[in-house]
Amino acid sequence: MRWPTFCLFIILSASLQGCLPGAPKTVVNNTAPTKDDNLALGNPSQAGSSNPDNYLITRPAYSLSYNRKRAIANWVSWHMSAAWKGDVKRGNDFRPDPDLPAGWYAVKTSDYTNSGFDRGHLCPSDDRDGSPADNSATFLMTNIVPEAPRHNREVWKSLEDYSRQLVSAGNELYIIAGTDGTGGTGEGGQTSRIADGKITVPATLWKIIVVLPVGSNDISRLSTNTRIIAVSIPNRQTAADKPWTAYLTSIKDIERMTGYDFLSEVPKDLQRVLEARIDANL
Repeated sequence: MRWPTFCLFIILSASLQGCLPGAPKTVVNNTAPTKDDNLALGNPSQAGSSNPDNYLITRPAYSLSYNRKRAIANWVSWHMSAAWKGDVKRGNDFRPDPDLPAGWYAVKTSDYTNSGFDRGHLCPSDDRDGSPADNSATFLMTNIVPEAPRHNREVWKSLEDYSRQLVSAGNELYIIAGTDGTGGTGEGGQTSRIADGKITVPATLWKIIVVLPVGSNDISRLSTNTRIIAVSIPNRQTAADKPWTAYLTSIKDIERMTGYDFLSEVPKDLQRVLEARIDANL
């Protein structure tokens, strides 16, 4: 049977759309969004003040574990809801982090110049445009990692945009993003370190997103039906040849890779269910 051209076009279009993330369904509720604890679901590496390679920095915009030896964050954790959103313009005020202990090397924006890698945000600027102070905090260099340009501007950005669509649809999110391994491929090829060896280029960037309808008492509202999005994306230019959905994984797999304990504040039985899941809600 010969199909008319317009029928073939419709079938092909439908098939392609099924491979891409669709617009999130709008959640209707009467609860006003709030700014909640950036570490409400747990401190995955038990970061604190005693270990320079797992050093906790907590500020209103996000919390992070910094690695002095690698000169990048191990992870950054933040809460996201409409309460954090606004119309503050992107600051672009990349600068050393004044909260690092005395004597530590403080990464400068010029350390990335001509490196072949972008100054890649872990907590995005657009997630913190509700106030000038919060937006400015995302440009502290402890929140920045060497990221392959296409990775940063295409596949990683696409997931960032999708998470904000989830918020616009009536959800709040708990997000944690981080790095693992050594050696990425930027515009100049494969590199393990930049800035005369001061800054490690990660091999992988990963992200975990916990999705909840806007509400209160968030941990108590987690259930076996809670949506979990987890990705692990190689830090190379060619990673952008695929959509972020091609890199879906489970929290458990990211735990195996990093050695961290995610969702540590969640009851253990529920934690096991959520951590084993690979998202299929696209």
